[in-house]
Amino acid sequence: MNYLIALFITLNFLSFVSFGIDKYLSIHKKRRISENRLLLLAIFGGSVGALAGQKLFNHKTQKFKGVLWVIVVMHLLVYGVFFIKI
Repeated sequence: MNYLIALFITLNFLSFVSFGIDKYLSIHKKRRISENRLLLLAIFGGSVGALAGQKLFNHKTQKFKGVLWVIVVMHLLVYGVFFIKI
C-alpha cells in the first residue's frame, strides 16, 4: 500500500513539473513536451499534479479544457473503490 502512495505522489509530481517545463519551453520557443505525453502522465495517475500545473502555470487551459477534470474524477472513483475494498 505504501508503494502505491509513493507511486501516486511521484506521478503527480512528474506531471506538475512537466507542465511547468512545457510552459517554460513554450515561452522560449524551444521544442516542447508533446500533448500526448502530458495527457498520458495524467491518465496513468498524475491527474492532480497535471491539474495543479495547468492552473498554476496557466498552461494548456483552453486545449485541455475539462479533460483533466474528467480524468481526476475517474481517478477518484477508481481510488475510492480500490481503498474501500482494502
